[in-house]
Amino acid sequence: MAINFGRQSVAQNLDKSQIDQGLRSYMLQVYNYMTIGLAITGAVSYFFAKLCFIFAVDGQVILTALGQAVYGSFIKWIIIFAPLGFVFYLSARINKISVSSALITFCAFSAVMGLSMSYIFAVYTSASIAKVFFISSSVFLAMSLYGYTTKKDLTSWGSFLMMGLIGLIIAMLVNMFLQSPLMGFVISCAGVLIFVGLTAYDTQKIKNMYLESDVEEVSNKKALMGALRLYLDFINLFIMM
Repeated sequence: MAINFGRQSVAQNLDKSQIDQGLRSYMLQVYNYMTIGLAITGAVSYFFAKLCFIFAVDGQVILTALGQAVYGSFIKWIIIFAPLGFVFYLSARINKISVSSALITFCAFSAVMGLSMSYIFAVYTSASIAKVFFISSSVFLAMSLYGYTTKKDLTSWGSFLMMGLIGLIIAMLVNMFLQSPLMGFVISCAGVLIFVGLTAYDTQKIKNMYLESDVEEVSNKKALMGALRLYLDFINLFIMM
Protein backbone atom coordinates (compact mmCIF):
# COMPACT_ATOMS: atom_id res chain seq x y z
CA MET A 1 0.00 0.00 0.00
CA ALA A 2 2.65 2.52 -1.02
CA ILE A 3 1.62 6.15 -1.03
CA ASN A 4 3.51 8.37 -3.40
CA PHE A 5 3.49 11.61 -1.43
CA GLY A 6 6.22 14.16 -1.92
CA ARG A 7 8.79 14.20 0.89
CA GLN A 8 10.52 17.09 2.54
CA SER A 9 11.79 16.97 6.11
CA VAL A 10 10.28 19.50 8.48
CA ALA A 11 13.01 19.04 11.05
CA GLN A 12 14.79 22.12 9.67
CA ASN A 13 11.68 24.28 9.82
CA LEU A 14 10.11 23.35 13.17
CA ASP A 15 11.55 23.04 16.64
CA LYS A 16 11.28 19.79 18.58
CA SER A 17 8.27 20.85 20.68
CA GLN A 18 6.27 21.73 17.57
CA ILE A 19 7.15 18.42 15.95
CA ASP A 20 6.23 16.45 19.07
CA GLN A 21 2.88 18.22 19.43
CA GLY A 22 2.05 17.77 15.75
CA LEU A 23 3.15 14.14 15.80
CA ARG A 24 0.91 13.36 18.77
CA SER A 25 -2.08 14.93 17.00
CA TYR A 26 -1.25 13.05 13.80
CA MET A 27 -0.92 9.67 15.53
CA LEU A 28 -4.14 10.32 17.48
CA GLN A 29 -5.87 10.92 14.16
CA VAL A 30 -4.48 7.61 12.85
CA TYR A 31 -5.75 5.69 15.88
CA ASN A 32 -9.12 7.46 15.74
CA TYR A 33 -9.61 6.42 12.10
CA MET A 34 -8.58 2.88 12.99
CA THR A 35 -11.00 2.77 15.93
CA ILE A 36 -13.85 3.97 13.71
CA GLY A 37 -13.06 1.21 11.24
CA LEU A 38 -12.94 -1.47 13.92
CA ALA A 39 -16.21 -0.25 15.45
CA ILE A 40 -17.94 -0.44 12.07
CA THR A 41 -16.52 -3.91 11.42
CA GLY A 42 -17.57 -5.20 14.83
CA ALA A 43 -21.10 -3.81 14.61
CA VAL A 44 -21.72 -5.02 11.05
CA SER A 45 -20.25 -8.45 11.81
CA TYR A 46 -22.41 -8.91 14.90
CA PHE A 47 -25.72 -7.77 13.41
CA PHE A 48 -25.17 -9.58 10.11
CA ALA A 49 -24.50 -12.79 12.05
CA LYS A 50 -27.79 -12.25 13.89
CA LEU A 51 -29.56 -12.06 10.53
CA CYS A 52 -27.81 -15.12 9.07
CA PHE A 53 -27.62 -17.56 11.97
CA ILE A 54 -30.04 -18.98 14.53
CA PHE A 55 -28.48 -20.48 17.63
CA ALA A 56 -30.49 -23.43 18.95
CA VAL A 57 -30.64 -24.35 22.64
CA ASP A 58 -28.47 -27.43 22.01
CA GLY A 59 -25.76 -25.22 20.49
CA GLN A 60 -26.53 -26.10 16.89
CA VAL A 61 -26.22 -23.26 14.37
CA ILE A 62 -29.03 -23.01 11.82
CA LEU A 63 -28.86 -20.83 8.72
CA THR A 64 -31.74 -18.41 8.17
CA ALA A 65 -33.13 -17.75 4.70
CA LEU A 66 -30.64 -14.90 4.34
CA GLY A 67 -27.83 -17.09 5.61
CA GLN A 68 -28.66 -19.79 3.06
CA ALA A 69 -28.80 -17.21 0.28
CA VAL A 70 -25.39 -15.81 1.24
CA TYR A 71 -23.42 -18.84 2.37
CA GLY A 72 -25.01 -21.27 -0.06
CA SER A 73 -24.13 -19.32 -3.19
CA PHE A 74 -21.34 -17.41 -4.95
CA ILE A 75 -22.24 -14.36 -2.84
CA LYS A 76 -20.10 -15.90 -0.11
CA TRP A 77 -16.99 -15.55 -2.28
CA ILE A 78 -17.84 -11.98 -3.22
CA ILE A 79 -18.07 -11.08 0.47
CA ILE A 80 -14.79 -12.88 1.23
CA PHE A 81 -12.75 -11.19 -1.51
CA ALA A 82 -14.48 -7.78 -1.67
CA PRO A 83 -12.30 -6.28 1.12
CA LEU A 84 -9.20 -6.89 -1.04
CA GLY A 85 -10.80 -4.85 -3.81
CA PHE A 86 -11.35 -1.93 -1.44
CA VAL A 87 -7.73 -2.08 -0.23
CA PHE A 88 -6.36 -2.09 -3.78
CA TYR A 89 -8.71 0.71 -4.84
CA LEU A 90 -7.88 2.94 -1.89
CA SER A 91 -4.14 2.34 -2.27
CA ALA A 92 -4.22 3.12 -5.99
CA ARG A 93 -6.55 6.14 -5.83
CA ILE A 94 -5.51 7.82 -2.58
CA ASN A 95 -3.56 10.55 -4.41
CA LYS A 96 -6.47 11.36 -6.72
CA ILE A 97 -9.54 11.35 -4.47
CA SER A 98 -10.55 13.78 -1.74
CA VAL A 99 -10.11 13.10 1.97
CA SER A 100 -13.88 12.73 2.41
CA SER A 101 -14.08 10.22 -0.45
CA ALA A 102 -11.15 8.29 1.01
CA LEU A 103 -12.83 8.22 4.41
CA ILE A 104 -16.11 6.99 2.92
CA THR A 105 -14.21 4.26 1.08
CA PHE A 106 -12.43 3.26 4.28
CA CYS A 107 -15.75 3.05 6.15
CA ALA A 108 -17.30 1.01 3.33
CA PHE A 109 -14.28 -1.31 3.43
CA SER A 110 -14.71 -1.72 7.19
CA ALA A 111 -18.38 -2.60 6.73
CA VAL A 112 -17.62 -5.19 4.03
CA MET A 113 -14.91 -6.63 6.25
CA GLY A 114 -17.57 -6.98 8.94
CA LEU A 115 -19.72 -9.01 6.54
CA SER A 116 -16.80 -11.30 5.72
CA MET A 117 -16.02 -11.86 9.42
CA SER A 118 -19.59 -12.55 10.55
CA TYR A 119 -18.95 -16.32 10.34
CA ILE A 120 -16.88 -16.22 13.55
CA PHE A 121 -20.10 -15.84 15.57
CA ALA A 122 -21.26 -19.18 14.15
CA VAL A 123 -17.98 -20.91 15.02
CA TYR A 124 -17.04 -19.39 18.38
CA THR A 125 -18.94 -18.24 21.45
CA SER A 126 -19.30 -14.56 22.23
CA ALA A 127 -17.22 -15.08 25.38
CA SER A 128 -14.31 -16.60 23.46
CA ILE A 129 -14.48 -13.86 20.81
CA ALA A 130 -14.39 -11.18 23.51
CA LYS A 131 -11.45 -12.90 25.20
CA VAL A 132 -9.41 -13.09 22.00
CA PHE A 133 -10.33 -9.47 21.19
CA PHE A 134 -8.95 -8.20 24.49
CA ILE A 135 -5.80 -10.32 24.18
CA SER A 136 -5.28 -9.08 20.62
CA SER A 137 -5.88 -5.49 21.75
CA SER A 138 -3.31 -5.79 24.54
CA VAL A 139 -0.66 -7.29 22.25
CA PHE A 140 -1.40 -4.74 19.53
CA LEU A 141 -1.18 -1.77 21.89
CA ALA A 142 2.08 -3.03 23.39
CA MET A 143 3.74 -3.52 20.00
CA SER A 144 2.38 -0.29 18.56
CA LEU A 145 3.73 1.57 21.58
CA TYR A 146 7.09 -0.12 21.05
CA GLY A 147 7.12 0.91 17.40
CA TYR A 148 6.27 4.48 18.38
CA THR A 149 8.81 4.90 21.17
CA THR A 150 11.79 2.77 20.14
CA LYS A 151 14.93 4.50 18.90
CA LYS A 152 15.87 1.40 16.92
CA ASP A 153 15.37 1.63 13.16
CA LEU A 154 12.94 -1.14 12.23
CA THR A 155 13.34 -0.67 8.48
CA SER A 156 15.34 -3.90 8.22
CA TRP A 157 12.30 -5.81 9.50
CA GLY A 158 10.33 -4.94 6.38
CA SER A 159 11.78 -7.43 3.89
CA PHE A 160 11.82 -10.22 6.48
CA LEU A 161 8.19 -9.63 7.45
CA MET A 162 7.05 -9.42 3.83
CA MET A 163 8.74 -12.73 3.00
CA GLY A 164 7.10 -14.24 6.06
CA LEU A 165 3.72 -12.87 5.00
CA ILE A 166 4.04 -14.30 1.49
CA GLY A 167 5.04 -17.67 2.94
CA LEU A 168 2.08 -17.50 5.32
CA ILE A 169 -0.38 -16.87 2.49
CA ILE A 170 1.04 -19.78 0.48
CA ALA A 171 0.82 -22.08 3.51
CA MET A 172 -2.80 -21.04 4.12
CA LEU A 173 -3.72 -21.78 0.50
CA VAL A 174 -2.05 -25.20 0.70
CA ASN A 175 -3.83 -26.01 3.96
CA MET A 176 -7.18 -25.18 2.38
CA PHE A 177 -6.73 -28.46 0.51
CA LEU A 178 -4.83 -30.46 3.14
CA GLN A 179 -7.07 -29.46 6.07
CA SER A 180 -4.27 -30.36 8.49
CA PRO A 181 -4.95 -29.30 12.13
CA LEU A 182 -1.22 -29.35 12.90
CA MET A 183 -0.40 -27.18 9.91
CA GLY A 184 -3.24 -24.86 10.88
CA PHE A 185 -1.76 -24.48 14.36
CA VAL A 186 1.70 -23.72 12.94
CA ILE A 187 0.18 -21.17 10.55
CA SER A 188 -1.62 -19.45 13.44
CA CYS A 189 1.56 -19.25 15.53
CA ALA A 190 3.59 -17.92 12.60
CA GLY A 191 0.82 -15.47 11.74
CA VAL A 192 0.76 -14.03 15.25
CA LEU A 193 4.54 -13.47 15.17
CA ILE A 194 4.40 -11.86 11.72
CA PHE A 195 1.57 -9.45 12.55
CA VAL A 196 3.07 -8.60 15.93
CA GLY A 197 6.21 -7.56 14.05
CA LEU A 198 4.21 -5.71 11.39
CA THR A 199 2.37 -3.74 14.06
CA ALA A 200 5.63 -2.31 15.42
CA TYR A 201 7.12 -1.86 11.93
CA ASP A 202 4.06 -0.10 10.50
CA THR A 203 3.68 2.15 13.55
CA GLN A 204 7.25 3.40 13.17
CA LYS A 205 6.76 3.83 9.42
CA ILE A 206 3.56 5.83 9.99
CA LYS A 207 5.37 7.96 12.56
CA ASN A 208 8.21 8.67 10.13
CA MET A 209 5.71 9.60 7.41
CA TYR A 210 4.67 12.56 9.56
CA LEU A 211 8.15 14.05 9.41
CA GLU A 212 7.51 15.41 5.94
CA SER A 213 6.29 18.87 5.03
CA ASP A 214 2.82 18.43 3.55
CA VAL A 215 -0.38 20.37 3.17
CA GLU A 216 -3.23 19.41 5.51
CA GLU A 217 -5.10 17.33 2.92
CA VAL A 218 -2.05 15.15 2.21
CA SER A 219 -1.40 14.78 5.94
CA ASN A 220 -5.00 13.64 6.46
CA LYS A 221 -4.65 11.08 3.67
CA LYS A 222 -1.45 9.78 5.23
CA ALA A 223 -3.26 9.40 8.54
CA LEU A 224 -6.07 7.49 6.84
CA MET A 225 -3.70 5.13 5.02
CA GLY A 226 -1.77 4.66 8.24
CA ALA A 227 -5.02 3.72 9.95
CA LEU A 228 -5.69 1.19 7.18
CA ARG A 229 -2.28 -0.41 7.76
CA LEU A 230 -2.81 -0.73 11.51
CA TYR A 231 -6.41 -1.85 11.03
CA LEU A 232 -5.24 -4.73 8.83
CA ASP A 233 -2.49 -5.62 11.31
CA PHE A 234 -5.00 -5.79 14.15
CA ILE A 235 -7.65 -7.74 12.21
CA ASN A 236 -5.13 -10.31 11.06
CA LEU A 237 -3.63 -10.60 14.54
CA PHE A 238 -7.15 -11.17 15.90
CA ILE A 239 -7.91 -13.83 13.28
CA MET A 240 -4.60 -15.65 13.84
CA MET A 241 -5.23 -15.85 17.57
